[in-house]
Amino acid sequence: MLKRSIFIFFGFLSLFFSLNVYAFSFSDFFHISSQSQTASYSQNNINMIEKTILARAEGLSPHVLNLALKAYGKLRQAGYDGREMLTIVDYSRPSTERRLWVIDLKNLQVPVRALVANGKNNGGNFSSTFSDRPRSHDSSIGVYLTGETYIGKHGYSLKINGLEPGFNDKARARDIVIHAANYVSETFARIHGRLGRSWGCFALNPVVAPGVINQIKDGTVLFAYYPDPRWLNHSTYLV
Repeated sequence: MLKRSIFIFFGFLSLFFSLNVYAFSFSDFFHISSQSQTASYSQNNINMIEKTILARAEGLSPHVLNLALKAYGKLRQAGYDGREMLTIVDYSRPSTERRLWVIDLKNLQVPVRALVANGKNNGGNFSSTFSDRPRSHDSSIGVYLTGETYIGKHGYSLKINGLEPGFNDKARARDIVIHAANYVSETFARIHGRLGRSWGCFALNPVVAPGVINQIKDGTVLFAYYPDPRWLNHSTYLV
Protein backbone atom coordinates (compact mmCIF):
# COMPACT_ATOMS: atom_id res chain seq x y z
CA MET A 1 0.00 0.00 0.00
CA LEU A 2 2.87 2.32 0.89
CA LYS A 3 4.67 1.53 -2.35
CA ARG A 4 1.49 2.19 -4.32
CA SER A 5 1.02 5.56 -2.57
CA ILE A 6 4.61 6.56 -3.25
CA PHE A 7 4.24 5.55 -6.90
CA ILE A 8 1.07 7.64 -7.26
CA PHE A 9 2.68 10.60 -5.51
CA PHE A 10 5.71 10.64 -7.81
CA GLY A 11 3.44 10.12 -10.79
CA PHE A 12 1.49 13.26 -9.94
CA LEU A 13 4.73 15.09 -9.19
CA SER A 14 6.12 14.17 -12.59
CA LEU A 15 2.91 15.27 -14.29
CA PHE A 16 2.95 18.57 -12.37
CA PHE A 17 6.46 19.43 -13.52
CA SER A 18 5.80 18.36 -17.09
CA LEU A 19 2.73 20.62 -17.19
CA ASN A 20 4.73 23.51 -15.76
CA VAL A 21 7.32 23.11 -18.49
CA TYR A 22 4.47 22.98 -21.00
CA ALA A 23 2.98 26.18 -19.57
CA PHE A 24 6.36 27.87 -19.54
CA SER A 25 6.71 27.21 -23.24
CA PHE A 26 3.58 29.24 -23.90
CA SER A 27 4.36 32.20 -21.68
CA ASP A 28 7.97 32.50 -22.81
CA PHE A 29 7.82 30.95 -26.26
CA PHE A 30 8.55 34.25 -28.01
CA HIS A 31 10.71 35.84 -25.34
CA ILE A 32 13.89 33.79 -25.50
CA SER A 33 16.64 35.09 -23.23
CA SER A 34 20.02 36.01 -24.64
CA GLN A 35 21.59 33.69 -22.10
CA SER A 36 22.66 30.51 -23.85
CA GLN A 37 21.27 28.12 -21.22
CA THR A 38 17.81 29.71 -21.30
CA ALA A 39 17.92 29.95 -25.08
CA SER A 40 18.73 26.25 -25.33
CA TYR A 41 15.91 25.38 -22.93
CA SER A 42 13.47 27.53 -24.88
CA GLN A 43 14.55 25.95 -28.17
CA ASN A 44 13.75 22.54 -26.72
CA ASN A 45 10.27 23.81 -25.87
CA ILE A 46 9.88 25.28 -29.35
CA ASN A 47 10.74 21.89 -30.85
CA MET A 48 8.18 20.26 -28.58
CA ILE A 49 5.52 22.78 -29.61
CA GLU A 50 6.21 22.22 -33.31
CA LYS A 51 5.98 18.44 -32.93
CA THR A 52 2.70 18.72 -31.05
CA ILE A 53 1.17 21.04 -33.65
CA LEU A 54 2.31 18.87 -36.55
CA ALA A 55 0.76 15.82 -34.95
CA ARG A 56 -2.58 17.67 -34.89
CA ALA A 57 -2.33 19.61 -38.18
CA GLU A 58 -2.69 16.98 -40.86
CA GLY A 59 -0.89 17.92 -44.08
CA LEU A 60 0.98 20.91 -42.66
CA SER A 61 4.61 21.06 -43.75
CA PRO A 62 7.19 21.28 -40.92
CA HIS A 63 9.09 23.86 -42.97
CA VAL A 64 6.03 26.06 -43.44
CA LEU A 65 5.12 25.79 -39.76
CA ASN A 66 8.66 26.75 -38.75
CA LEU A 67 8.56 29.86 -40.94
CA ALA A 68 5.10 30.80 -39.71
CA LEU A 69 6.16 30.51 -36.07
CA LYS A 70 9.24 32.60 -36.77
CA ALA A 71 7.07 35.36 -38.26
CA TYR A 72 4.55 35.01 -35.45
CA GLY A 73 7.29 35.28 -32.86
CA LYS A 74 8.47 38.62 -34.24
CA LEU A 75 4.95 40.01 -34.15
CA ARG A 76 4.36 38.67 -30.66
CA GLN A 77 7.55 40.32 -29.42
CA ALA A 78 6.27 43.57 -30.92
CA GLY A 79 3.15 43.27 -28.78
CA TYR A 80 0.66 41.85 -31.25
CA ASP A 81 -1.86 39.01 -30.86
CA GLY A 82 -2.54 38.47 -27.20
CA ARG A 83 -5.02 35.74 -28.18
CA GLU A 84 -2.23 33.48 -29.48
CA MET A 85 -3.99 32.41 -32.68
CA LEU A 86 -2.11 31.69 -35.91
CA THR A 87 -3.63 30.99 -39.32
CA ILE A 88 -1.49 29.37 -42.01
CA VAL A 89 -2.34 29.16 -45.70
CA ASP A 90 0.00 27.08 -47.86
CA TYR A 91 -0.47 28.11 -51.48
CA SER A 92 2.15 25.60 -52.63
CA ARG A 93 -0.55 22.93 -52.17
CA PRO A 94 -3.37 22.41 -54.68
CA SER A 95 -6.68 24.13 -54.10
CA THR A 96 -8.41 20.76 -53.84
CA GLU A 97 -6.55 20.11 -50.55
CA ARG A 98 -7.43 21.62 -47.21
CA ARG A 99 -4.54 24.06 -47.10
CA LEU A 100 -5.66 26.46 -44.37
CA TRP A 101 -4.99 25.69 -40.71
CA VAL A 102 -6.11 27.70 -37.68
CA ILE A 103 -3.76 27.01 -34.77
CA ASP A 104 -4.55 27.81 -31.16
CA LEU A 105 -1.05 28.35 -29.76
CA LYS A 106 -2.29 28.84 -26.22
CA ASN A 107 -3.71 25.33 -26.04
CA LEU A 108 -1.74 23.69 -28.86
CA GLN A 109 -4.91 22.78 -30.69
CA VAL A 110 -5.74 22.92 -34.40
CA PRO A 111 -9.48 23.56 -34.46
CA VAL A 112 -9.73 24.15 -38.23
CA ARG A 113 -8.29 22.69 -41.39
CA ALA A 114 -10.19 24.01 -44.39
CA LEU A 115 -10.30 24.57 -48.11
CA VAL A 116 -9.36 28.05 -49.27
CA ALA A 117 -9.49 29.53 -52.76
CA ASN A 118 -6.84 31.65 -54.46
CA GLY A 119 -7.15 34.51 -56.92
CA LYS A 120 -8.32 33.82 -60.48
CA ASN A 121 -5.00 34.95 -62.00
CA ASN A 122 -2.79 32.92 -59.67
CA GLY A 123 -3.34 29.74 -61.65
CA GLY A 124 -5.69 26.77 -61.74
CA ASN A 125 -5.55 24.02 -59.15
CA PHE A 126 -1.95 25.00 -58.49
CA SER A 127 -0.97 28.62 -57.93
CA SER A 128 2.15 29.83 -59.69
CA THR A 129 2.29 33.63 -59.55
CA PHE A 130 1.40 36.15 -56.86
CA SER A 131 1.21 39.91 -56.77
CA ASP A 132 -0.17 42.85 -54.84
CA ARG A 133 -1.05 44.94 -57.87
CA PRO A 134 -4.44 46.68 -57.84
CA ARG A 135 -7.05 44.99 -60.05
CA SER A 136 -4.70 42.04 -60.65
CA HIS A 137 -7.15 39.52 -59.16
CA ASP A 138 -4.11 37.81 -57.67
CA SER A 139 -3.68 36.46 -54.19
CA SER A 140 -0.76 37.87 -52.22
CA ILE A 141 1.65 36.01 -49.98
CA GLY A 142 3.22 37.16 -46.74
CA VAL A 143 2.30 38.12 -43.20
CA TYR A 144 -1.01 39.74 -42.29
CA LEU A 145 -2.92 40.86 -39.23
CA THR A 146 -6.66 40.32 -39.24
CA GLY A 147 -8.91 43.30 -38.75
CA GLU A 148 -12.58 43.94 -38.13
CA THR A 149 -15.63 42.07 -39.37
CA TYR A 150 -18.37 43.51 -41.56
CA ILE A 151 -21.36 42.45 -43.64
CA GLY A 152 -20.70 42.77 -47.37
CA LYS A 153 -21.78 41.24 -50.66
CA HIS A 154 -20.42 37.89 -49.51
CA GLY A 155 -22.12 38.15 -46.13
CA TYR A 156 -20.13 38.02 -42.91
CA SER A 157 -16.53 38.88 -43.85
CA LEU A 158 -13.21 39.86 -42.30
CA LYS A 159 -10.85 42.64 -43.31
CA ILE A 160 -7.11 42.00 -43.19
CA ASN A 161 -4.00 44.16 -43.13
CA GLY A 162 -0.96 43.22 -45.18
CA LEU A 163 2.28 43.97 -43.33
CA GLU A 164 4.83 43.41 -46.07
CA PRO A 165 5.59 46.26 -48.50
CA GLY A 166 5.84 45.02 -52.05
CA PHE A 167 4.09 41.76 -51.24
CA ASN A 168 0.74 42.40 -49.55
CA ASP A 169 0.58 45.89 -48.03
CA LYS A 170 -2.10 46.98 -50.54
CA ALA A 171 -4.55 44.37 -49.22
CA ARG A 172 -6.85 47.00 -47.68
CA ALA A 173 -6.84 49.17 -50.77
CA ARG A 174 -7.52 46.12 -52.95
CA ASP A 175 -10.38 44.96 -50.70
CA ILE A 176 -8.65 41.65 -50.04
CA VAL A 177 -10.68 40.01 -47.27
CA ILE A 178 -11.74 36.65 -45.89
CA HIS A 179 -15.26 35.72 -46.99
CA ALA A 180 -17.52 32.81 -47.82
CA ALA A 181 -18.02 31.56 -51.39
CA ASN A 182 -20.15 28.75 -52.83
CA TYR A 183 -17.33 27.76 -55.19
CA VAL A 184 -15.27 26.56 -52.22
CA SER A 185 -16.45 23.02 -51.56
CA GLU A 186 -15.47 19.38 -51.95
CA THR A 187 -18.25 19.00 -54.53
CA PHE A 188 -17.02 21.88 -56.68
CA ALA A 189 -13.47 20.52 -56.51
CA ARG A 190 -14.60 17.02 -57.51
CA ILE A 191 -16.54 18.31 -60.52
CA HIS A 192 -14.03 20.88 -61.78
CA GLY A 193 -10.71 19.48 -60.59
CA ARG A 194 -10.08 22.70 -58.64
CA LEU A 195 -11.89 25.19 -56.48
CA GLY A 196 -13.46 28.28 -57.92
CA ARG A 197 -11.29 31.37 -57.75
CA SER A 198 -11.67 34.71 -56.03
CA TRP A 199 -10.43 38.15 -56.97
CA GLY A 200 -7.54 37.67 -54.59
CA CYS A 201 -9.50 37.10 -51.39
CA PHE A 202 -9.15 34.17 -49.00
CA ALA A 203 -12.50 32.58 -49.89
CA LEU A 204 -13.81 29.81 -47.62
CA ASN A 205 -16.65 27.32 -47.66
CA PRO A 206 -19.84 29.01 -46.39
CA VAL A 207 -20.29 26.29 -43.76
CA VAL A 208 -16.97 27.03 -42.04
CA ALA A 209 -16.40 30.71 -42.89
CA PRO A 210 -18.34 32.31 -39.98
CA GLY A 211 -16.64 30.12 -37.40
CA VAL A 212 -13.17 30.73 -38.82
CA ILE A 213 -13.77 34.49 -38.96
CA ASN A 214 -14.91 34.55 -35.34
CA GLN A 215 -11.85 32.60 -34.23
CA ILE A 216 -9.25 34.76 -35.96
CA LYS A 217 -10.74 38.27 -36.11
CA ASP A 218 -9.39 41.37 -34.36
CA GLY A 219 -5.64 41.28 -34.67
CA THR A 220 -4.46 37.70 -35.05
CA VAL A 221 -1.68 36.60 -37.41
CA LEU A 222 -2.29 35.19 -40.87
CA PHE A 223 0.67 33.66 -42.71
CA ALA A 224 0.22 33.01 -46.44
CA TYR A 225 3.05 30.88 -47.82
CA TYR A 226 4.48 30.15 -51.24
CA PRO A 227 8.15 29.29 -51.94
CA ASP A 228 8.83 32.58 -53.67
CA PRO A 229 12.60 33.25 -53.42
CA ARG A 230 12.23 37.04 -53.44
CA TRP A 231 9.82 36.96 -50.50
CA LEU A 232 11.73 34.31 -48.56
CA ASN A 233 14.96 36.30 -48.89
CA HIS A 234 13.55 39.76 -48.20
CA SER A 235 10.73 39.36 -45.70
CA THR A 236 11.68 41.09 -42.46
CA TYR A 237 9.62 38.47 -40.63
CA LEU A 238 11.67 35.55 -41.94
CA VAL A 239 15.26 36.79 -41.75
